Amino acid sequence: MNLQAPAPDPALTIMHAMSERWKPSATVAAVIEQDGRFLLIEEHTPEGLRLNNPAGHLDPGESPAQGCAREALEETAYAFEPTALVGVYLARFQRPTTGEDITYLRFAFCGRLGAHDPARTLDHGIVRTVWMTPEEVRASTARHRSPLVLQCIEDYLAGRRYPLSVIHTDPGVTGGAH
Repeated sequence: MNLQAPAPDPALTIMHAMSERWKPSATVAAVIEQDGRFLLIEEHTPEGLRLNNPAGHLDPGESPAQGCAREALEETAYAFEPTALVGVYLARFQRPTTGEDITYLRFAFCGRLGAHDPARTLDHGIVRTVWMTPEEVRASTARHRSPLVLQCIEDYLAGRRYPLSVIHTDPGVTGGAH
């Protein structure tokens, strides 16, 4: 008597894996430091009011550096020009309220802070911007949107900087010729 289950059909296994393909969310974040303080945003999330680096999802048609500049402006009303990559981060988050399982692939940049536009309305959900010392950021981890908020700042403080050229964006992404 053979008690072994029949071997699964390899074609069905591959098709199931393809329909369940893992797709991390590509995000960008700005690590903005001025006079020893970091610019963070306070925002409404499903988990309540949280602190975050100015950050968001990469939009179609933009490079990671372009997305970072856009998100910084939308969330802080400050112009921002990325000048270096601080790091690339992979983090998993399970939403306590729904059990939703999300993985983020974050590109964090530092750069030059430009002019502030006080008349500009901040993105939906953003309550305010705050300038915090590294000690204040470390003391507020319970209010961070993710552990990446502090990790990006610690990497910046450790001097991690990579040239923007380490990220290649194919011209087809931004509408240019291949």
